[in-house]
This record gives sequence, C-alpha cells and structure tokens, in this order.
Amino acid sequence: MSSQKYSVNQHLIETLLSWVKTGEIAIPEIQRPFVWDATKVRDLMDSLYQGFPVGYIIAWRNPTVKLKDGSLAEGKKVLIDGQQRVTALTAAIAGQQVVNQDYQQVKIRIAFHPLEERFEVANPAITRDKSWLPDIAPIISGEQKIHKVGKEYLSLNPDVNEDLLYDRLGKLCDIVKKQIGLIELIPDLDIEVVTEIFIRINSKGVVLSQADFAMSKIAANEEFDGNTLRKAVDYFCHLAIAPEFYPHIENNDADFAKTDYFKAMRWLRNENDDLYDPSYSDMLRVAFTSKFNRGRLSDLVGLLSGRNFETRTYEKHIEETSFRTLSEGVSEFINETHFKRFLMIIRSAGFVDKSMIRSTNAVNFAYALYLKLKRDLGNNPNIESWVRRWFVMSLLTGRYSGSPESQFDKDIKAVHDQEFTDVLAAIEAAELSEAFWQVGLVQNLTTSSVNAPALHVFWSAQVNLGDKGFLSKDISVRDMLIHHGDIHHVFPKNFLKKKGFAKGKYNQVANYVYVQQEVNIKVGDKAPDKYIQEVFEQCDTKKAKYGVITDMADFETNLADNCLPLELEAYDLDNYEAFLQARRERMAEKIRRYYFAL
Repeated sequence: MSSQKYSVNQHLIETLLSWVKTGEIAIPEIQRPFVWDATKVRDLMDSLYQGFPVGYIIAWRNPTVKLKDGSLAEGKKVLIDGQQRVTALTAAIAGQQVVNQDYQQVKIRIAFHPLEERFEVANPAITRDKSWLPDIAPIISGEQKIHKVGKEYLSLNPDVNEDLLYDRLGKLCDIVKKQIGLIELIPDLDIEVVTEIFIRINSKGVVLSQADFAMSKIAANEEFDGNTLRKAVDYFCHLAIAPEFYPHIENNDADFAKTDYFKAMRWLRNENDDLYDPSYSDMLRVAFTSKFNRGRLSDLVGLLSGRNFETRTYEKHIEETSFRTLSEGVSEFINETHFKRFLMIIRSAGFVDKSMIRSTNAVNFAYALYLKLKRDLGNNPNIESWVRRWFVMSLLTGRYSGSPESQFDKDIKAVHDQEFTDVLAAIEAAELSEAFWQVGLVQNLTTSSVNAPALHVFWSAQVNLGDKGFLSKDISVRDMLIHHGDIHHVFPKNFLKKKGFAKGKYNQVANYVYVQQEVNIKVGDKAPDKYIQEVFEQCDTKKAKYGVITDMADFETNLADNCLPLELEAYDLDNYEAFLQARRERMAEKIRRYYFAL
C-alpha cells in the first residue's frame, strides 16, 4: 500500500481557470471575502509575465460518493490554500468581480504599459493615458482580439514600433500559458493528516483549523446550497460584532437577503449585546454538537463528504442529510429566542460582562446543551438551572481547556444516551467532591492571576447573590463589573511592597475586592488594620470617611458578603498569610453555596 498522501503537478493557468469556471475546482470563501490589496493582484500578474514562480496551491479532492442507484460520482477539488491567488487570477484575467471586505461586488482592473512592460492598478489617470491598456482581462481572455487591440493602440500612439507592440501583447496573452503548482491531497486522508500537511507546507505559519476545512466543504457544495449556508454562518458572526453591517448585506447580497436565514438574523441589526460574540468556529461547533450528538469537527467534515463511519464508504444520501441537519442546527443557533434566552441564563448565573468568561468553549458547550435539551425536553422548567450548573461546573473544573473536542464528544454522547440528571450527578460526584470544595478549589484560588477562572466564578457568585462592593452600601459588585470598577487590595499593594513583599504575594487573588474608585483612593496605601479600625469608628461616630457605611450591622454584612473577617487582628501585617488562607476558604465556601443554588 502506497504511503503517498498527495500528488504534485504543474498546470497551465488557463487549465486552472477552466476548472474554476466549470466547478471542477471549488473556491470556498471560508470566512473572509477577498482580502488582497489590488496591488498584490498587480504583482501576481507581473510575476507571471516575467516568468517568476508563484508558489503552489493546495487542493483536497472530495471523495467519490455512491449515489442511490449504486453508481459513483467523482468529487470535485476543494481549494484549501491559495484561495486569494486563484481569486486574483479570476479577477484580473477572467474579469470576474470579487466580494470585498464590505461584502460589495467590485471589479479589479489591472492596466498594462506595453512599452515599459509595467502593470498598475487602473485608476482615472491611467485610464486617460493613451500609453496604457486600462484592463488586461478582455485581452488575455480573448474577448478582445490582439490585432484589434494593437491597431487601436497604434492609432493612439503612432510612434510606437508595431513589431515591438505585438510582441509585448503576445507575451501578455501568454500569461495563461504559464504554470502554477498544484498539490492535490488524496480524498481518503483524515482531516488531522490534512491539517498536518498544510502546516508543514505553509511557510507563512498560517494554521488552518478544522472549522476552516468544514467551511471549505460547506462553501464548495452548490448541490445542497452550501454557499448560502456558509454565508449564514459568516454574516451572523459579522453582525453579532457589527450590527451596522446589516444594510450592507441587504443592499449588496439581494439573493441572501431573501433567505429564511437572513430573516432569522434580522434581530441583530439593533443588537449591541457583546457577552457572546461567536466566531464561525464557535457557531459551527455549537450547531454540529447540538444536532449531530458528536463533538469532533473532523466528523462534520466527513459527514459533509457523505462518509458512512461504519462501512467507511461515501454515500450521497449521507451528504445530503448532513447538509440538511447542519442547516437546521445553524437555524436553531441564530434563532432570536434561543440566543437571547441562553444569554439570559448565563447572565442569571452572574456572568454580566464578557471579560468574566475565560473559556469560550465552556459557553459553546453550554449553548449546544441548551439547544439539545430544549429540542428533547421542550419547556422543562429545569433546563435553565441545568445549563447554569453545567456552565459553572465546566469553568470551575477547566473541563474544556485541555482537549475540548474529545470532551465535547464524550459529554454530548453521554447527554444523548442517558438521563441528564444522571449525567450531571455523576460528574458532580467525580469532579466536585468534598475534597474539591475544601482543598482543590482553595488551591485554585492560591494564585496572583486576575484571569483565574475560580476568581471570576467567585465574582459571578457575588453578582448572583446581590453582594455590594467592599465598603459600599448601595453600589453592587454587578455594577462595578459592568462599569469596570476598581479592584482594590485589602492589604494595599504599595503598603506590602514597602514591607518587602514580592509581586506574587501582594497580588494574591484572595487580597482582591471590588471597590468604588473614591473609596480606593481614600484608602490609598494605609495599613489595613488602621483603615479597618477607622471604619469601625465611623460606625460609632456616624461620620463617614470610607464609603457611606455608618451602621455596624451593615459593616458586618458587607464584610461577610466579601468573605472578609470581622476581627481587627486579622488585618495585622503579621497575619497576612493566615488572612489569605482564611479568605480563600470563605471564597470557596461561597462559591459552593452559590453553585448548588443555581
């Protein structure tokens, strides 16, 4: 058995363009439109004219699929690297319009100066200059005959040497006879192997994800309206970040504007919520996981090719069913009610700002879980609580931080095969045991990283429970998180620095509290036992100095809400390590109570 995974051949540019025209080679738009600057198109034309090499393109042939009548249909080549070069060739030589970064159809015109053998991007000045040919596309494509072009040019430039002109025009038209390398990967490679080949060949250090491959398969499939599905994914993700982009799609992509996809995402045009702005990778992962009960995007690539995982053959009906199912998953994802209710669940767990969510994959699986449970269980009143619990559990345990695809696959299959309550109970018994709450979580809070997931879950617990900021009577932790308030060191940073403490010590997360800016400024770098003593005194005198708390009961509640000790001696410098340990334990206990109340 041969271990050769690809073939390498040189093909004429005109052959490549004919393949694009007939659909033998498919150019997926992946996520982005044509991103090359027009000057790069000009430089590509110049390289071909001069006979310089222009690199290789990589294609992966779709596997041959079995049709319902038992006959076989050979797959087309899907371009996975070199998209911009091939698009540039079709634009400059075939005169096809490209979709620019504003999703508008534009024409790139490359001009040629036959005497100077120079290419430029056409502009009004060049168009008016009779020594330039303003657009090479109709000449190279044969739409305009060379003798007519030459005759007209000579009439405008009578001093030009006729033989030299026709020699240069012939050389220009010979661009399509130049060669470009094609690396064609064999169809039955696993996507992991294809990814590895791509990384090794690609000198630019670009990494193609499995989502890119999936988008390639989607965009290249005209038979099952793949490009429309690709646009639905692309446009939704773009609109989620830039809702003002809505009229651009409406005005520049009339066909897509008529689709049900576009009607379903109409709500985004006035939406500015940025808690979850999914990428095309996130969206594919959620739609696929929730509808196919699988977690590996490589499986999606196989299914979109018609793969039968049992017989290891490729069948047309599987391809057709997979496209239909994925389309349904994308429609469920973009549904306004689903999306907003899911975000409401995440917010109700206390995650009110996107900076608090340190794992996008945790959000992705939580949304996939929500969509699946809604589909399977309808309006079961427990769904919101289950999704909240699962989301927070996955953050606390780093469930999707190692090998997320494997964990997605394992979890969605468990949820599909068993009662959800049994699955969650088993995970909680294994991952959230007494040892976790009393030792593991406390250890996770022994860090100086403000990005520690356990710290963000603690703040979410404070939001969920309505806690006020440190020394605040009315301003909540929720308000401070939303408006990016100050993080204060209970033992002030400069105070500890002056005492010789290293950064890793004074920046411990157990030393952090959210606080109003004016209180933070007032405390400054005072010794903690001094300013805490003064707060005790202001509760006696009723004269506020730090914040507005002047009642001892309010002060005690505020300290408890922030997991801080009531005893003044705990704030003595000699007790700093004991203070940190005790607060970590209180924080862990608060997170525990919050979790089981979700």
